[in-house]
Amino acid sequence: VSVLERQIFDFLGYQWAPILANFIHIIIVILGLFGTIQYRPRYITGYAVWLVLWVTWNVFVICFYLEAGDLSKETDLILTFNISMHRSWWMENGPGCTVTSVTPAPDWAPEDHRYITVSGCFLEYQYIEVAHSSLQIFLALAGFIYACYVVKCITEEEDS
Repeated sequence: VSVLERQIFDFLGYQWAPILANFIHIIIVILGLFGTIQYRPRYITGYAVWLVLWVTWNVFVICFYLEAGDLSKETDLILTFNISMHRSWWMENGPGCTVTSVTPAPDWAPEDHRYITVSGCFLEYQYIEVAHSSLQIFLALAGFIYACYVVKCITEEEDS
């Protein structure tokens, strides 16, 4: 449910890399559930391996929004594959945010985008994105532990 909510907000912000990662995650979760129901340890092992990659992706997203190292949420369009200039949906629609259009728009601003300023947010958008990724990491760690336990139980059952 948490990743579906995240998928919706990534779609609203046209962030294509997270949309793709979320979609793959949803598919792998379905396969992991299928493997659990059908007692297929290979599916569950694949799910556990994916969770390691999922945690890595979410750590990258956290580093991206907190601008760790050379990453910059203002200039890099990594999450949109440089297809569009969209940003996080939470940037304009966060709790308490007031959006003001700037007129006239600067010369460098694309014609098909409005130039805005955002102020008065109770919680900055990067912290909302970090909270989403942190929740995903927590859920992935719990899922990884569960997957390892289920694989252990299934393989012990097959041995006896």
